[in-house]
Amino acid sequence: MAEIKYMRAPERGTDNISTLSGARPVRVIAVTSGKGGVGKTTVSINLALALAQTGKSVMLMDADLGLANIDVMLGLKPQRNLSHVVGGQCELKDIVQEGPFGVRVLPGASGLRRMAELSEREQAGLIYAFSDVRPQPDVLIVDTPAGISEASVKFCAAAQEVMVVVCNEPASMADAYAMIKVLNQEAGRSRFRVLVNMARTAADGQLLFQKLVETTSRFLEVSLDLVGTLPYDGHVLRSVQSRRALVEMFPNSGAAQLFKKLADRADSWPVPKTASGQLEFFVESVIRAAPGSGRWAMA
Repeated sequence: MAEIKYMRAPERGTDNISTLSGARPVRVIAVTSGKGGVGKTTVSINLALALAQTGKSVMLMDADLGLANIDVMLGLKPQRNLSHVVGGQCELKDIVQEGPFGVRVLPGASGLRRMAELSEREQAGLIYAFSDVRPQPDVLIVDTPAGISEASVKFCAAAQEVMVVVCNEPASMADAYAMIKVLNQEAGRSRFRVLVNMARTAADGQLLFQKLVETTSRFLEVSLDLVGTLPYDGHVLRSVQSRRALVEMFPNSGAAQLFKKLADRADSWPVPKTASGQLEFFVESVIRAAPGSGRWAMA
């Protein structure tokens, strides 16, 4: 991997991305969960494809570095993945795979303990590498590792939006709260989007969300936004077994329609116009235009 640079970052709120020559805001959404098995990767894939169907340029990164499976779920057969980028064998642009509807996929590595144990510097370098992606996408979806690993926290902290996927299981609820707590206390995140998956009804999803709100409001200063409730849908399992995305294989299914509504909703979320001063995806574009402010940040 190319050497990680230390660059002078702008003061919080002083530089507007929209004023940069040729630059535009990039919406970065990290999809995460407190535990595995709640459908996080399925959500990441189908949200990415649903956004692409609206005409957006979308990139999908498999950041579950040691147990990656987005390429498998989409029937892709990449020759290189993020492990080769970390190892310095190629650049990020060399591993891009084209998925359905023109989504650009960055495959992770599976079964490599080394990738699951990247140092903080290597994780930062991977995030930094996105600054030179061309053309920059309108939206970057980051499928993070499940749980509160260092990598998961790092990728969520570098994103603009964090979507927490939760289902109606005690362990899922407890671990979702733990994830929100860690991101709030260690990364300073105060706003979270919540997606309830595998619910019986929309009312059940609302009830589950309210339980999470009640728990977090007792101990944390955070804001939760319920962005959708996805029902049990047999089409989801069939699409996974066929190694195709739900919105591509069963576009008229109830779950696919809800993903399209979620994409419309996500497209309306505000895109920050300024750098926060912390390590962020695409923050290099902002830093490059800053005359220097005295604050140093890893980029």
